[in-house]
Amino acid sequence: MANNRPFEERRPERGSRRDEILNAAGRLFSRRGFHATSMRDLARAVNLQGGSLYAHIASKEEVLFELVNRAADEFLNAARAIPENLPAKERLTSLVRSHLQVIVRELDNATVFFHEWKFLRPELQERIKARRDEYESHFRQTIEAGVKQGEFQVEDVRLSALFVLSALNWTYHWYRPEGKLSLEELAQAYSSLILRTLGAKAP
Repeated sequence: MANNRPFEERRPERGSRRDEILNAAGRLFSRRGFHATSMRDLARAVNLQGGSLYAHIASKEEVLFELVNRAADEFLNAARAIPENLPAKERLTSLVRSHLQVIVRELDNATVFFHEWKFLRPELQERIKARRDEYESHFRQTIEAGVKQGEFQVEDVRLSALFVLSALNWTYHWYRPEGKLSLEELAQAYSSLILRTLGAKAP
């Protein structure tokens, strides 16, 4: 029986042929871009005929939305797992580490999330923006708490949160696990730089 629900309401089929298609799309979109990847390219990547591909997905936009949404899930779940009652410096350090872990673990999808989401139609962009704003709020609230506790010295909490996230997000351009820095070393270095930038008091 055909599934007539809008694609953004469908439950992802993890571990299925559809999941294989999504993984291939993540690789292609992250390297070539959404517009430069054709459905024929995607079908070829998973050894399917073009017509057979449509038995698993309805459109290229459906694939893009699901990839972006999966990345949003990873970032949000990581942030939600960090206790809210931690001291501000400790919580921010945990947020930095978890953000970098998601980028490294989900590099293709994270790249698509940062770059390609803008090619979704406006109503789907708004859904992703709402999730992005929720994620940003974890950083903003943590920095705000640090200011109230006298741990951070910043004048504009939202601007500070955007600065932190901008620095973290750029990591996908250059970081590779096999490089000079381990993920833990990178997280420690970024945390130290960010805390100093926010005027954190020395322990």
